[in-house]
Order: sequence, then C-alpha cells, then structure tokens
Amino acid sequence: MRLALIAAVAALALPALAETPAVTASSSPSPLAAAPVSDDPYLWLEDVHGARAMAWVEQENARSLAILKADPHYEPFHQAALKIVNATDRIPGPDLIGTTVYNFWQDPTNVRGLWRRATPASYATATPAWETVLDLDKLSADEKANWVWGGANCPPPAYKHCLVQLSDGGEDAKTVREFDLQTKSFVAGGFTLPRSKQDVDWLDDDTLILARDWGPGTMTASSYPFVVKTLKRGQSLDRAIEVFRGKPEDVSVSPTVLHDSDGHKLVLIVRGTDFFHSETYQLTSVGVMRLYLPAKVDLHGLLAGRLVFTTLEDWRGHKAGDLLAFQPDELTAEAVDDPGTAHLVYSPSARQSIEQVAITAHYLVAAIYDNVRGGLVRFALGKDGWSATTVPTAANSSVGISTASDVNDQVYFGTEGFLAPSHLWQADLASGAQTDIKDLPARFDASGEAVDQYEATSTDGTKIPYFVVHPKAMKLDGSNPTILYAYGGFQVSMLPTYSGAIGKLWLENGGVYVLANIRGGGEFGPKWHEAGLKTKRQHIYDDFAAVGKDLIARGVTSPRRLGIQGGSNGGLLMGVEFNQHPDLWHAVDIEVPLLDMIRFEQIGAGASWVGEYGSVSVPEERAFLETISPYQNLKAGVAYPEPFFVTATSDDRVTPVHARKMAAKMQAMGLPFLYFENTNGGHAASANQQERAERVALEFTYLARKLME
Repeated sequence: MRLALIAAVAALALPALAETPAVTASSSPSPLAAAPVSDDPYLWLEDVHGARAMAWVEQENARSLAILKADPHYEPFHQAALKIVNATDRIPGPDLIGTTVYNFWQDPTNVRGLWRRATPASYATATPAWETVLDLDKLSADEKANWVWGGANCPPPAYKHCLVQLSDGGEDAKTVREFDLQTKSFVAGGFTLPRSKQDVDWLDDDTLILARDWGPGTMTASSYPFVVKTLKRGQSLDRAIEVFRGKPEDVSVSPTVLHDSDGHKLVLIVRGTDFFHSETYQLTSVGVMRLYLPAKVDLHGLLAGRLVFTTLEDWRGHKAGDLLAFQPDELTAEAVDDPGTAHLVYSPSARQSIEQVAITAHYLVAAIYDNVRGGLVRFALGKDGWSATTVPTAANSSVGISTASDVNDQVYFGTEGFLAPSHLWQADLASGAQTDIKDLPARFDASGEAVDQYEATSTDGTKIPYFVVHPKAMKLDGSNPTILYAYGGFQVSMLPTYSGAIGKLWLENGGVYVLANIRGGGEFGPKWHEAGLKTKRQHIYDDFAAVGKDLIARGVTSPRRLGIQGGSNGGLLMGVEFNQHPDLWHAVDIEVPLLDMIRFEQIGAGASWVGEYGSVSVPEERAFLETISPYQNLKAGVAYPEPFFVTATSDDRVTPVHARKMAAKMQAMGLPFLYFENTNGGHAASANQQERAERVALEFTYLARKLME
C-alpha cells in the first residue's frame, strides 16, 4: 500500500521528459478542524467542474497562453519537445509477463497508446516484431470514451487473463475489466468493475479480492476504500463477501496476492493507519490473521516462501532501512528481538539507501545508492544465510530495475546520468551474463557540459548535497540562468536522470540545472525522510534555501538569474519558498501543488497525507502549518516574483483547487502570475505525448523569459 501511494503522490517528482525505462487510523483527523468557510472567499474554486470555476480557469488559461505562446522561445521549444517525445528511437520500456516482453507505447499516430508485446529475442533487436495486444485509440473511439492506460495485472502461472485498468482522462479512479491475452480481447461476461479508486488482485482464476467503493460509508476521509471483499466469477458486486474491514479514519485498506516460483502464495491485506504506518494481515483458508511486521515497512514480494521487506523503523534488533526476509509463520506473534542474522539480507550504511528491490525465480536484486550514486546487487539465499554479489554497472550513474522475471532469473535494468543517455541492459542473475540491448541516442549536445556535486550547509549545520549540471566554461560571476529543482518529501529520492527536454531546451541554451537532495527524501534512508516530518518540515525549506544561497555564494548564479521548479509535494515546496524567500528567486514554476495547508485534508486525497504534513486537528501541528501554508501567508505589499502555476482539472489526487485559489488570491491583490490548467492528464498534468510536449514548452518558455532575458 505505501509504495503505491508514494508512487502516486510523487508523479511529478522527476525532471521533465526524462527518457528512462527504469528509474521509478491515529493520524487521520476526525473531525477535520479546517478554517471556517467564512474565512475563505475563494471556496467557490473548490467546485472543480463548476461553471463559475471553469469560466475563471478558461479566462486565465487564455490570458496566460496568449502571453507564453507569443513569446519567441515557445515555438522552438515546442518543436524540440515534440521531436523528443515523438522520437521513434525512444527505448520502449519492458514489462515481463511470464517470459514475454510487453510495452505501452505512445506516438503521434497512437496518441492514447498501444499495449503490445514481443519475444525477448525480438525485443533485443533494433526493430522488434511487435504484436498489438490492445489499441487504446481504437477502444476509445469505439466506446466514445476518454481512456488513459492504467496498467494490467496478469497473474502466474498461466499469464492468460489480466485485469486491465483504464481511467477517464488520467484520474486516479479506475475502471477494471478482464482481458484475455490469447484472444487479445476483453472477456465477454468477464469481471468488470465500474469506476472507483480500487485495489484488486486475483485469488484464483475465478475469484478476485478487492477493496473499492461499495457504497455509502465504505470510503475513508482520504477517499480510499477500507472494506475488502472477495468476488466470484459471475457474481454481482452486491453479492461479494466481506473478509476484512478497516476503519473510516484509516488512509486505506488494500489487498495484494504474492507468488513465488516455488508455488507459494501469500494473500495479504494491508491496513494503512496513516500514510507511513500500517498493519499487515494474512488471509488464509480459516480466516484473517495478523502478521507482526514493522508498522513502517515496504513490502517487496515473496521468494522461496519468505516475505521480503524493508523495515523503515528500528525493529526486532534491526535498524531502519534494513532489507529482511521472514517466513510468514515467523511473524504470527510479537517478538522483541530477532535471534541471529538469518533474516538479514542487507543493512545499508548511513550514506546509502535501498531504492528498489525486485525478485526473480531464485534471487533478490536491489538498486542500492551510495551518496546518490547507483549500483546493483544480487542476493542469494544459502544454508548460511544471504550472500551478496555486485552486478556490474556504469560508475557514477543512476541504476533502475525495469522489470524482473518470476519464471527465470532474467532482469532488465537501466543506467543513465545527467549527461549520459539511458542504456537498457538484460542480465541473467544465475549466470552473470549481461547484454546492453538498447541505447537511447543523445537528445542534446553534452560535449560542453559537466556535472559537479557540492554540499550546502543548512541552518542547523546539516550538509545538503546537490548536483550542478553546467557548461564547462561557466563563469562564476553570478550571470548564469539556473533552475533549482527538488522534491523533499515522502521518502522519494531525487536521482540523476537523463532528460532530453532539460538538455535541449535549457542546457544547450547556456542554462544551468541543479538537483538538490534535501531532507524529506529517501536519498539516505528513513532517517533523512523523518528529519522533515510534520512540525520538522522547516528543515526541508531551510535546506532548499541553503542550496540557493550556496549557488549564489559560489558565483554560479544570482537572484536575478535563479529560478526554482517543483511538482506535487515539490509544488508545496515552491509555494513555501515563494513566500519565505521572495528575494532569492526570479522565477517560481509551481506544478500540481498543495498550497492551502489549512484545508488540505478536505481537498482531494489530502487526508491521506497527514502522516507527512500533520493535521490541523492537532494544535501543535496546526500552529506550524499556519506558519508555512503558502495560501494563508500570501501578503500584500511584498515584491514577489511572478510565478507560473501548472495544474490539471482531472487531477483527483491533489486537485487543481490549491493552484486556483492561490492564483485568485494573487489576482485580487494585484500580484502578477501565469496560470495553465490542462483538462486532461490527472496528477501528471498531461495524458499523452503531445500534451507533455506542450506543458514542457510552456514551462521552459516561462523560465527562459524570466531568467535568460
């Protein structure tokens, strides 16, 4: 559950158009003590699809797009972005289902996308023989729908029937339909689950286990389900059998079914009591039983009957961040200490983090980062415990696991860097053989660029690392147009990635790009994240400002040439920095943000993030939120830089409400701003390649206007 939610909330936690196939109860407030309605004159903008609100959106879109699209930067940027996103030599990211490689592909002809497949041998060639499995453009036209691909769940051992997820315009709520991989068609009379935020998995070929909206009183305040039922083939939803019920004040309850190559199956139900804490239960033939896992845990899967997980807190003698493997029956009772080391797979150091774990038929493989530089390690279980073998990868690069087979020991992984295009490798973990099967062509001229890593000192003395991508001939005179990017939340790490858009639209034009590894992220494990939780979040904002000041002190840039960019939780970061240090930045690019931190629990899925931000129902936490909430702290008479708000009507997670209200308040104060709200795209603010190219071109046009002129 936690991994799915983090993946969701961090949808914009990567730089624009990064072309990589791999690299990525107690706290929920009741009642919600939000600001009185009379205190907020812009509540009408919270009616997301209301006529008055949409009229305001259309007006602001028209005004801002007229400015940005008339700028001489826009059309060259747009054409360059279109060329990047529509390039046919992009690496088609692999997804192994059984022994077959699947891929979801979008281009100008297939705007909504094709789900297609190839054999591994064909996929490894320059021109794979792709077989179309599902044409989303045709399906949408036939059904007169606005379908956006949401993925497919195709379980072992047959890998025949799948649960395909489709959303309207990119929202989080999905429609789920049974699909036959052999006939390449939806199953007539098969499982069909109407639109809902839902989690569903296969118990067997004819039975599902699922959590969804079952009617009034079955969704949490965070807008996620808390009732789990089983559904037999041919049954209507009202005949599904309840097997577990959480509480309305939970964040969510979700089922998952784990398999390994030895035929073991483990059915789990995860009750998220807040975003980071959970209780884990096992569904057996005789009922539901508690598994006493850490309350803060990342579940990875099943190998040789053992449940593999990372503890995110000190637990049973293991420290936060350790990778562990236990037999489920070893977790049925509470224990104080873990006897021996047989359960310990790997214990990272203080400057390391385990970013990904995948499981093949016989091995674990993990992407482990050391001071934000990636590596890959294979772990094998023997009679004396776990042994580690380094998988060779490029030095000083990011490493990400694209997909791993649960039938054999094949794994695909990618490597990349700020200036190094993505390479996709195929490896056999059993033999150690590796093949570099696909290389992304360079999207920009990097011959004149360099990358350095520095550290800034935050207000409490903590060293904050950051990367600077810059011209080799850069003069340290403060004149360099610079974008500073960060995220700072939810234990999401910011890693070096290859972005054609940043390179082509920014670096080739003399710009500097900076990625900051501030607290709140996961770059150095759970403690780096916890250092910025709730009332400690000012550390995050101080870290970011410290990096900005360090750049200025080094002569890399100056306030006139320094712009900042961030999305989602990073959009909140932008809003706070906009308020707290308006004199440090000349451009603030605020993507799909949270900004009203007094009402955030009542907007979209906001109540689910109380574990990260705190709650206004807790006096101490509310007092802190009042000091940092961008919407409430906006003041007349301050010389703010002109920001650019980017959001989407169909974002049902953060919603466009925060950006709308902040912009409207600025409008009433006579403060300048630019605003773009895409109707499609959900939390990513773009649903297809053409929309992505437009959004990226608009954002870089704004940044160029502010920093390069």
